[in-house]
Amino acid sequence: MTTTIDLDLGPAADDLVRVVAAVRDDQLIDPTPCADTSVAALLAHVHGLAVGLRRVAEKQPPGGPPAGGADALPADWRTRIPQELDALVAAWRAPAAWEGVGEGAGVVLPAAVWARVVLDELVVHGWDVAAAVGAGYHPDPASVAECLAFVGDRTDAPADEAPGLFGPAVPVAADAPPLDRLLGATGRDPRWAPPVSG
Repeated sequence: MTTTIDLDLGPAADDLVRVVAAVRDDQLIDPTPCADTSVAALLAHVHGLAVGLRRVAEKQPPGGPPAGGADALPADWRTRIPQELDALVAAWRAPAAWEGVGEGAGVVLPAAVWARVVLDELVVHGWDVAAAVGAGYHPDPASVAECLAFVGDRTDAPADEAPGLFGPAVPVAADAPPLDRLLGATGRDPRWAPPVSG
């Protein structure tokens, strides 16, 4: 039986790598759309998820909980995060990654579902970083469409439906661009902008 790989994470990972490259050192302490999370802490999360979700693809035992906060950001993050994202993509391009189930963070899901979790993490956190540092963000339209189909319409979802995964849905016009609708469904306000200092 041939395993079908129906999703390529490469374009979304490339988009995220471009955004990470736009971060200036003086922006690491700045806020992000993720409540109480600095740019450095968000980059640390991106690094941790790249490693952890690669392990899911490789069917490795889950590691311990990722270190949190800005202190967990590796000193060589500018090179390390792109390398880890490349390794993540390569792992999910292996047919074995799509077989059976995978386990991460104490959750067991079919491998194809995990792949969509990975894609959503890449696309949405790409926007989070871009919004925080004022970088342009134009994610791969096919990736955004796939994420929208995966997340679904959460307009009427209870606030505690997916604790730790999504915040309460933010209302967004039905005819808004697909990325804005995805952001709203994952608990983000597409109009979010960093606070103006001064």
